[in-house]
Formats: sequence, structure tokens, C-alpha cells
Amino acid sequence: MPEPTIKFGTDGWRALIAEGFTFANVRACAAGVACLVQAGPRPQRGVVIGYDTRFGSEAFASAAAEVVAGAGLPVTLGDRAASTPALAFAVVTQNAAGGIVITSSHNPWDWNGFKYKPDYGGSATEAITRELEAAANAAVPRALDRLPLDVARREGKLSFLDPRPQYFRQLASLIDLERLRGAGLRVAVDSMHGAAAGYLAGLLKGGRTAVRELHGRRDPLFRGVGGRPEPIEPHLGALRRAIQRGRFHVGLATDGDGDRLGVLDERGRFVTQLQVYGLLALYMLEVRGERGPLVKALTSTAMAEKLGRLYHVPVFETAVGMKHLGSVFRREQALFGGEESGGFVFRGHIPERDGVLSALAFLDLMVALGKTPAQLVKYLYEKAGPHHYRRVDVTFPAAERERIAARLAAAEPRRLAGEAVSERDSLDGTRFRFADGSWLLIRFSGTEPLLRLYAEATSPKRVEALLKAGRELAGV
Repeated sequence: MPEPTIKFGTDGWRALIAEGFTFANVRACAAGVACLVQAGPRPQRGVVIGYDTRFGSEAFASAAAEVVAGAGLPVTLGDRAASTPALAFAVVTQNAAGGIVITSSHNPWDWNGFKYKPDYGGSATEAITRELEAAANAAVPRALDRLPLDVARREGKLSFLDPRPQYFRQLASLIDLERLRGAGLRVAVDSMHGAAAGYLAGLLKGGRTAVRELHGRRDPLFRGVGGRPEPIEPHLGALRRAIQRGRFHVGLATDGDGDRLGVLDERGRFVTQLQVYGLLALYMLEVRGERGPLVKALTSTAMAEKLGRLYHVPVFETAVGMKHLGSVFRREQALFGGEESGGFVFRGHIPERDGVLSALAFLDLMVALGKTPAQLVKYLYEKAGPHHYRRVDVTFPAAERERIAARLAAAEPRRLAGEAVSERDSLDGTRFRFADGSWLLIRFSGTEPLLRLYAEATSPKRVEALLKAGRELAGV
């Protein structure tokens, strides 16, 4: 059976622009969404459609809107680029049946993607994703009905929306912005030319806190961040230099569609995504005094379990991807959740990652405890013990995938990097656990042609030893 033209991964469908990501395929995805909505209970509620700052995103969004309107469904189209969380929140506030976001998130500049948000404003579940994928591929060879946008507007089937004001009001209801504005912080922000550009600077202006924004203008080539708007250490050189030269208290970075957060401390050192998970969980449990389950993808930190025991809350672990984490988050009515990617979810908001809300929560934690980011990490370690982490992404020829997968499936080492393996599992990839809580995970990316190796341990030296052992095990 041939591979489907359109294949949804851990969060939507993504492909190289003009190779796989074409107008024809975007229209097929939109037709798939229209089929899902028409088969649902309230198709008259229509579809919200938005887009990010990537090359051609607004044109791809318009193409999707023509197909959805051509299927007879009302369409609300974003009138400007906006973050994925802002658009997902608009799905809820507009009482829509679903939403489409044209974005490839953190992927390289020459990629784009298609995300679907059901009526609850979070990532589509595995079941919805499979149904959408089948409907989209069925539409690929068909001639699709399309209604030009000017006609759709005249006929009352199309309206336009700026999703930012209602989204900003939501953030203000969740975080005391006046306290942050009056705190006198010096904050450096790297918006990475993404859809959340101007959000943090705008929300924090008007008080003693000063914000300097880097890469706040649209640049589809994502220059200055390595052509890839992912807020991880290799891409934050400009933010690091700004902190070291300007004596900022913290550096915050949001990715291409504004649903992920990266943090640099007051000396420009990277605060890992796993440390940020622990700190934001601590914020919800200790600073805000709230209680409820924690949810983590298996690539996130073992500190979650330790904090869960300390604060007497359950912890749930999922496979990688918001379609998995979001489902458990909703089912358990969780307090907080997150992934290794730097995406975090909060109770009282949409069940979706939100980089801007995460940044505001991190600042609120700094203000509430009166600590710098480095001091916060030390405080977290006093609670949960030291945890160090690194991820390595390895590219490989497509023909090698089966060989690598076979090696990993057969691998049952008793020791790795000199330590006895206490447990091996295959929840998502191949994971090895050790008695001291350290772990190594090897898995294929769900959105890119990469093999990812993750390790968390009690020392940086141990992390590097585990990553080296993992590469040898996979033969890469």
C-alpha cells in the first residue's frame, strides 16, 4: 500500500514548502477539516483559520478558507499573523466547531505546516488526527469546490478577526500583569521573527519593568536565529549576547508560532526545558498554592515525580506530542503539564501549549520568590535534587531508518555508560532507566527526519556518557 501523500505527526502535518507543502495539499487538508466539521454536531458554528509569519502562510490560509467556505461552512479568518495559542483561544471564544492554523512552529525556514484545533482549543486527539488524515488524503485527487473570499464575504460566509485583544485579556486574568510591570525587571525577549512578536513587550509596558525585544519583525528566513525559530541553546546566541552586554535579569524566547518557551538566566546560561518544567510546576504548587495532577511527556523531567510526591499530587506520563499530553491533561483536569520541547499547559487556560503565558508565569515566579533564574534553579534542586539534561538531534539518510529501528528494537543491554540498566520500555522510542533516576531515550522525530537522543542524569558528565552510549547503540 503506498504511503499517504499527507501524514500527520505529533502535532499536525508539516512538509517542505513547494515539495510536499503545496496549495493542492493544503486545500486537501482543509477539505478534510470540512468533512470532520460537517459530520459533527454543530457545523453551523464554522471554522476559525489563522497563520504564522512563515513564507506564504497568509496565502495558504486564504486557500484553506476558500475550500472551507466552498463546503458551505462559515469561516472566521485571522486578519494578521498570530500565535497558535491566540488562535486556539479564538476557537473557544468564537464558539467555533474547529480551527486551522497554518504554521510549522519551530521547523526550519523552508518548512510549513497545518494544525487542526477542535472546538476545545487544544491539539487534536489521536483518533481525530487519524480521521482527518484519511479525509485529507481522500481529497488529494479530487477537484475541490472553492468559494473566492470576496464572494464569501459578500454572502456573509466570511468574517475577519484580530485574535490578540481577547487573548491578551485572558492572559491578564491569569497573571497579575500590574505586579510584573511594577517589578523593575530588565527583560530581554527574543521573538525569533515569529508570530508572538510584540506580545511580551506589549503586555509588560507601562511600568518600571523594561523589555528589550530582539527579532521582532517578520523575516521568513529567520535570520539571526540560524534559520530555525526554535528557542533552544544553539539558536539563542543573540539573546545571550544581549543579556551579557545589557545586564538583564532574564532572557525569554518564544518560537515561530509562540507556543514554546526558552529561558536564559541572568548570566546568559541556558535554563533547560526540563528545569523550566520543574520551576513552573513549583510555581503552580508552591507560589499559587494550587493542587491537581501534573502531566509530562516521557521526554520531560524526572523531577515531576519528585515534586508530585513532595506536594502530594499524582503525575501522569504520556508519549511525545500534544495530541497525547493534551488528551490526558483534559481527562484528568490537570493543574500543569509540559513537554521537553519547551511547551507548557496550565489549568484555567486552553489545553494547549502557550509560550507567552509560560514566560509571564516564569517572571511571576521570579517576582514572588525574589530570586534570579540561577537562584530559582538552585532552589528547585533543594526540593528535587540536581538534574542535568541534554538532547542531541542526528540526521541520517532515509534508507537507514529501518536499520536503526531494527538495532534499537533488538537492543537489550544490561549496562550503559558503566551503570546497570534497571528498566527498558518502548512507550515512545526506546528508553533505558537507571536506579538513580537517570534515563536515556532514543526515538525518531514525529515531525522531521531526525533521530533524537535525550538524557537526564545527576551530573553533566553522566548526561554526556549516556548520550555517547546511545549513539553507539543506534549506530549513528
